[in-house]
Formats: sequence, C-alpha cells, structure tokens
Amino acid sequence: MSPMLTQSQRDSLEQATQMYQHEVGLAAAYLAGRGLSEETVRTYRLGVVTPTNVQLGDETYVGRLAIPFMAGDEMQSVVGMRFRSLGPDEPKYLSRVGDETTMFSVQSLNTLNGTVVVTEGEIDCMTLNQCGIPSVGVTGAKAFKPHYRLLLQDCRVLIACDGDQAGRDFGKHIAEIVQGAVPVSMPDGEDVNSVYTTHGESELRRLLRLSDG
Repeated sequence: MSPMLTQSQRDSLEQATQMYQHEVGLAAAYLAGRGLSEETVRTYRLGVVTPTNVQLGDETYVGRLAIPFMAGDEMQSVVGMRFRSLGPDEPKYLSRVGDETTMFSVQSLNTLNGTVVVTEGEIDCMTLNQCGIPSVGVTGAKAFKPHYRLLLQDCRVLIACDGDQAGRDFGKHIAEIVQGAVPVSMPDGEDVNSVYTTHGESELRRLLRLSDG
C-alpha cells in the first residue's frame, strides 16, 4: 500500500536517492558503528545529502543520512524519504514536508517465514533484516495506520519495544491494533540495534524468543 504519487514525484524521489547514494561513503564510520553491512547499506539505498548533491527542497537536510522508503513492488519504487542526523544534532530524524507516512521495508513482507517483527525506527528494522529476521518499521506509534494490520494478518507478529516507557507504550499501542501481536521489550536503555552491536545476534534472537539460524 504505497502513497499515491505522480510520476513526476516518483522520478524526483528516484533522482534524489541516486544522487545521495553516491555520497554514502561519508557516513561509513557511522553506519559501521551501527553494525550495518555494506550489503545492507546497498539494499536500502542509503545516502548522504551534501551541499553539492542536494536536491531542490532538501536544503534543510544537508549533512544527514538519507533513508529512502521503498514500495513493495517489483521495481522497488521510492515513495518517501527520511533524514537522520549523523551526530548529536536534534531532532535525530526529519521527514520531507508533505510526505505521507508509510511503512518502512514493506518489501520484507514478500519473503516471510511466518514471523515478522515491527520496530519503531528504520535502523532497528534494517538490523533485524540483516540478521535474516523479517521486519518492518514505523516512525512512531501514531504512524502505525489501522490498515497496516491487513498486511500482517497472516503472520506471527512480534513488536520490538525500546527499553523505556515510550517503547513499552509503542508496543501496547500496536498490540491494540494488531490482534495477537506480542510486545517484546529490550533491556532498560537498549533498543534492537544497541543489543545487536553490544551483545550480538544470538542475544537479539534470545530476547525475541527466536531460534538461531
């Protein structure tokens, strides 16, 4: 279920994605620190906005990591984009003005093995998919639209919750929308990515009650 975009809008998003991808090396240290492999970076078409490649309207996001949102179609069409700070800048995430909220990594639903994990945020989602754990992400509890449950209705759904009150509230909210979904909290002060980078994939699988392999 992709946003209704004109062909011109799709072309603009694709052009921006290609331009920003060329400079993803500028974020190499940050991405390595988050444990994301080069393959994952390529798969998700991550990039960096610079003063020389910035596309019209994206000037606010110079210096940030560009995270394209892709449709689940065969062409992997880009339907949106978010921008994450590579340092201490706040807010950590910014969205393009007027972008319609959509689910991140919806393409993961094309190759399900029966279980899917819902995360709050793109990096946690990419981390799980890198581990071979199908995952989709949303940008926050309010961004989870009721019709998303239709995409998940044939799956066993786990909700990966950050180890704080906001994370637990996120899990509770999603579980109220998706019947049978099970919230799983990370340790206090941790999230999926920090567990992975600090303790490894096996610990992440243990917390999610998933077997290795």
